[in-house]
Amino acid sequence: MTQTPLVGLKADQFRHPLDFQATQALKQFPGLDLMVRNLLGPLAEQFFYLNNIAASVLVGENQLPHLHQLLLDACKTLDLETPQLYVQQHPVPNAYTFAMRGKQPFIVLHTALIDMLTPEEIQAVIAHELGHLKCEHGVYLTPLNIMILAASLLPNWGAVIAQSLQEQMLEWLRCAEFSCDRAALLATQNPKVVMSVLMKLAGGSPTLAPQLNLDAFIAQARAYDDISNSELGELLKSAQTAQLSHPVPVLRAREIDKWASSQAYQSLLQPTSIRYNEKVASQGGWRNW
Repeated sequence: MTQTPLVGLKADQFRHPLDFQATQALKQFPGLDLMVRNLLGPLAEQFFYLNNIAASVLVGENQLPHLHQLLLDACKTLDLETPQLYVQQHPVPNAYTFAMRGKQPFIVLHTALIDMLTPEEIQAVIAHELGHLKCEHGVYLTPLNIMILAASLLPNWGAVIAQSLQEQMLEWLRCAEFSCDRAALLATQNPKVVMSVLMKLAGGSPTLAPQLNLDAFIAQARAYDDISNSELGELLKSAQTAQLSHPVPVLRAREIDKWASSQAYQSLLQPTSIRYNEKVASQGGWRNW
């Protein structure tokens, strides 16, 4: 399947409303960008770069070229400059990205994730990470982590501040994931591929993944919605997700299912609906899948 290139695509054209609201709230904190670039950013960038060079494989034309092509195609579709892509031996299926303004951003894929997914699904994961770069999510993550650490070092009331900041950060992260799932959909232009990734992350393995039933998983997502019909069910759902950095997989699958059938998504696939826009340099931070 050949994807429609989305030339001139802007982040706010696919950003989830919850992500937009949470990001606007975080913009009220002054100096976040300076804090990233001048405080932790350079150190973190050097640390991750050395870790990647020493303990990962850099993907390119002559190294795992099939993964390199998935990256190039996703970047072309999302109208984004190509970051570096590394593969790292790791038993936990995961992926993450890091970028500093003016520096080479990169994405890391764990081998356990690659072993579990089809090529289309791997591209969905890559595109999800590209979504973090496109939406510039990283600029908020690093300083918030610094603030939480600083507050937690203060006696008594500092712990209360740390908990409050952590709750706000986690809420923002959960909202940001919805936008990146949309980026994965825009790159693959197949909602079932994105939902299949989420299903495999919830209960897959290299052995079980081919046996999983996507239709049954989507039905499971509807059952999760039904829990909200009672006050107790809604309370339990809120308590379950309050300390999570990501929304639960069934909720993410439901959100993608809804957006894939929306007019907003369909209009983005029309070439005339997106005007060319200058590329925006990525900013600091890292995120995982």
